[in-house]
Amino acid sequence: MRRYEISDHAWHRISHLLPGKSTDVGRTAKDNRQFINAVLWIARSGAPWRDLPERFGSWNSVYQRFRRWAKKEVWQRVFEQLQEPDLDWLMLDSTTIRAHQHAAGQKKQQQRPKA
Repeated sequence: MRRYEISDHAWHRISHLLPGKSTDVGRTAKDNRQFINAVLWIARSGAPWRDLPERFGSWNSVYQRFRRWAKKEVWQRVFEQLQEPDLDWLMLDSTTIRAHQHAAGQKKQQQRPKA
């Protein structure tokens, strides 16, 4: 697997959400994974669309497809599927968390008077 490419685990989690399946109306997309990898390359590298490597195809085609998916809210569904659990509601009980022995009890240094 190359740098910036989607993992097999993540791909299996989202592949059923993407347009272009054989059951969808219209054209079947055989290269959805390559397209996702192209978008990840742009997102992670921070490069402009025109600098997309040729192995992903025409930068303009990839960009236009990215925009179509954005308008159809495909990316929203993908992000919701890949989202990690919301940890804002996580509660910790301090009786089960131990502090390091040096975490408490250090004496404060006294400041010297300025001359």
